[in-house]
Amino acid sequence: MTRTAPVKLGFREDGVVLQVAAIKSLKTLRATTKESGKYRQIVTSIRAVGLVEPPIVIPDADNVGSYFVLDGHLRLEALRDLGVAEVACLVATDDETFTYNKRINRISVAQEHKMILRAIERGVPEEKLAEALGVDVITIRRRAKLLNGICPEVVDLLKDTATPMVVFDILRMMKPLRQIEAAELMVGQSNFSRNFANAMLVATPESQLATSKRKSPASGASRENMARLERELSALQGQIKSVEDTFGVDTLHLTVAKGYLSRLLAAGRVVRWLAQNRPEYLGEFQSIAEMRTIGNDEMAAE
Repeated sequence: MTRTAPVKLGFREDGVVLQVAAIKSLKTLRATTKESGKYRQIVTSIRAVGLVEPPIVIPDADNVGSYFVLDGHLRLEALRDLGVAEVACLVATDDETFTYNKRINRISVAQEHKMILRAIERGVPEEKLAEALGVDVITIRRRAKLLNGICPEVVDLLKDTATPMVVFDILRMMKPLRQIEAAELMVGQSNFSRNFANAMLVATPESQLATSKRKSPASGASRENMARLERELSALQGQIKSVEDTFGVDTLHLTVAKGYLSRLLAAGRVVRWLAQNRPEYLGEFQSIAEMRTIGNDEMAAE
């Protein structure tokens, strides 16, 4: 019987409590970062329930007692803004700055709905949830009722996708079989946008709508509006044709560049050198490496 090599742990078994001031950032935050909804939500969540996910750090080999943050830049910035002096951290054993976020599956709207329902069932007040998530109570109630009227097959198809809440509102206007058809089209095209869902609603026969009296967005449109829409679609098709020849090549070049930069920035020494000598390059390189999508392909991002 052959022995397998032991699995190397990605973190030390014991965490460490560090002074926030002793943790150095390897990522240059954009000037507009603190104005984003994501950052405000992090601040609100920390203020309401504390820090849920500890930052990931690695010791600075050149300075004893100093650490670099690998994952959790926004959380640390929020802690600084809130005046928090200490934070519990996980200490990584690999000096790879992009490894962790590459392995993260972002929570979908459907998964968030289930989490909110479970919290409400366990007695967490809606006001407390709203405060922790940085939204109002009405939004919490809407998310709790998100899948009402959505058939189970559609929930299964869209459970791991980045489908906006409004798309579920549109699907709810259709009967179950049409919901499934629409969800399969969205998955097949990797298009979960509101406009695409609305287009499928407009193309849905009256007999396949959940309520026959419900009017689609196109009902009542004048002939002039329809003619204008046709002209705009024709112009759009012309623009699409003009870029079709170069789109594939450009996407390939960008994909290769993104992959190279991701591997380059996975080396902590490279990131530290850029941060100290070429911070303006580091910010742009990180923006490219963190792109979510190139063309129609989904990409992981921090």
